Amino acid sequence: MADKDNTTINMEYDGEKFKAPNMEGYSKNYSQKGFFDKVTSTIKKVGLTLIYKALQLYYVTENPKCPTKIKAAIFAALGYFISPIDMLPDFMPVVGYSDDAAGIALALTIAHMYIDDTVRQKAQGKLKSLFGKKVLAQLI
Repeated sequence: MADKDNTTINMEYDGEKFKAPNMEGYSKNYSQKGFFDKVTSTIKKVGLTLIYKALQLYYVTENPKCPTKIKAAIFAALGYFISPIDMLPDFMPVVGYSDDAAGIALALTIAHMYIDDTVRQKAQGKLKSLFGKKVLAQLI
């Protein structure tokens, strides 16, 4: 992996500074098809909750009021999730998706004010259409 992807960037959110992995390069990996292929192929490995959160992020990007900067952060996190090349390879038992989960968590922190009932309903509807309505009972 290139050095650029191993660096950290300083980010500011609501006046609070923190360091986050530099995932800018991963936004080029994002595509709608790639995202949904990853969602359907990894649900058993990564868990329903992570997939649900990733779907929420996906639907936040459809909100025209969501700023471009936040959408870019979301696409970077989802691109990282899709990418087979990341800090911890996905095939590693137990820890393989922990870096992907961290990227999703960071994007959720940045986009939390845009996750409303509409976004949650769309994410739940997509889970239902992909995996059946029984899966919704498993959401916490």
